[in-house]
Amino acid sequence: MWYSVIIMIRTQVSLDAQLYKEAKAEARRRGISFAELCRRALTRALRQRDGDKPWMRFAGVLQSGDPEASRTVDEVVYVRERP
Repeated sequence: MWYSVIIMIRTQVSLDAQLYKEAKAEARRRGISFAELCRRALTRALRQRDGDKPWMRFAGVLQSGDPEASRTVDEVVYVRERP
C-alpha cells in the first residue's frame, strides 16, 4: 500500500475588507473553503508567471480526424467555415 503525504505550511495573509468579503463569497459559491480558493488562485498565478498556458494541458489530447487540422487550427478552435 502506498500513501501520499502532503505537507502543508500554515501562513497568515492580510487582505483588505472588500477583497476578503469577495473571496469568501466566491469560495462559498464554489462550495470550497476560503483556504482552498487561495491555494487555487496562487497555483494559477504561479503557472501563468512561469509561462504555463492552461490550454496547453489539452494539446494533443484530441484528434479531429482532419489531416489538415494543424493548418486550420483557427477554424477548428473558433468554428470558422473555410472560404
